[in-house]
Amino acid sequence: MYNPEHETKPYARSLPVRAPYDVVVCGGGPSGIPAALAARRAGLSVLLVEAQGQLGGVTTSAGVSHLLGGRTSDNRHQLVGGIFQEITEELIRRGGAIDPRTIDASGKYQPHGWFRGNLAVGVPVEPHLYAALLDEKMLQAGVDVLFFTQFVDAVVEDGYVSHVVLFNKSGLFAVPTKAVVDATGDADVAARSGCEVTKGREADGLMTPATLIFHVDHVDQDALASEIYAKDSPRFRELIQELREQGEWTFPYDIFISVQLTHKGTLMINTTRITDVDGTDGLSISQGMMRGRKEVHRLMALMRRRFPGLRDAQIKMVAPVLGIRETRRIVGDFVLTVQDLVHGRDFPDTIGYSGYGWDLPDPQRPSHQPMHGVERKRPYTPIPYRMMVPKPVENVICPGRAISVERDVLGPLREQAPCYAMGHAAGLAAVQAAREHHAFKDVDTDALREALLAEGAIVDFAVPA
Repeated sequence: MYNPEHETKPYARSLPVRAPYDVVVCGGGPSGIPAALAARRAGLSVLLVEAQGQLGGVTTSAGVSHLLGGRTSDNRHQLVGGIFQEITEELIRRGGAIDPRTIDASGKYQPHGWFRGNLAVGVPVEPHLYAALLDEKMLQAGVDVLFFTQFVDAVVEDGYVSHVVLFNKSGLFAVPTKAVVDATGDADVAARSGCEVTKGREADGLMTPATLIFHVDHVDQDALASEIYAKDSPRFRELIQELREQGEWTFPYDIFISVQLTHKGTLMINTTRITDVDGTDGLSISQGMMRGRKEVHRLMALMRRRFPGLRDAQIKMVAPVLGIRETRRIVGDFVLTVQDLVHGRDFPDTIGYSGYGWDLPDPQRPSHQPMHGVERKRPYTPIPYRMMVPKPVENVICPGRAISVERDVLGPLREQAPCYAMGHAAGLAAVQAAREHHAFKDVDTDALREALLAEGAIVDFAVPA
């Protein structure tokens, strides 16, 4: 039987070389956005490469239009400042987002996820307005942006990436650079340049399920809320069990998750859990998208038929990109551990925080949270700079969910707000890497923290007594 893995085809060609940049940022999501802005505002030439036709990453292209992890779960304190706060506050002023400080979480339930705590203090955004604001920010800063452009490979010379190889409708081309911010979320640059990476859980390599998000409107949200309060069941577990017993609910998950976005009656449905998807494999992603679209329409029909307030609901948008929670992680000299969080350890190179909690569903049991009930000394997570630094390549840094952590630590750190914090730090670290020819592992983190503080980032936090 033919196995393409057993056959190779040598291929070589000379590539056109484009103008050089101090920094190339691969990925225009929540870690790539601040990295590009921070580096450019510091005076570096910056190219930002994005595979989709808009910036924002999962927030815009995957429909996860709820920026989580930026405040403490009691909604009393901001945990992620800097560029994250700049952009979200500007979007709020323009009417494209809800200020989490205005969300009334005093009742038992609230519509932005129907729970108090982490979901209540996110920033629901209007995706198209968010994408437009990001375009404006890049133009104002002078960041060069290439949409519909894929990172292909890296040319490594003497332990440094000298060129990134990119592809778009213009063909293959190489871009010389002094530093690379790998904001792909999948450690694509790190992996293809020879850095050490791992993927999935240690026992079997499986990864947490993917989700195809969809948005619905024309929801009778009062009827939905009334049922949630009456049955004391924000995730509709009892209804789902009843539907399963009747043969109507055949999905492998047992909860229904809805989140009001910027307008009452418009909800993000974060319910599907598509197992056995490898976000680093093109065929697996393609099959996951097809499975997801089929599942969305099956779920929508059932929602309209059996869920309160959803009889007249209509699909407003099915995300064109699959929401991937986990793929590769770099293995650096430093690995942030579960015990670090349990014991509330401090780190001298902390460059930001996350207010989010454990959230990494089991790969085979999508409604099960293996870390549920594991207590942490503090309800927030520090972000040490070191966990973004891969090895052995010297001029690549990996902010976002590809960080050097024990797998379960991804739960509180993979959300958008802490990714912004990491990206902001990576962009300023690139100033030292490009201008002073430092390896990312040799960046002066005291100077980095001072630079972040000067730009409004939060690098020291303790709950006031």
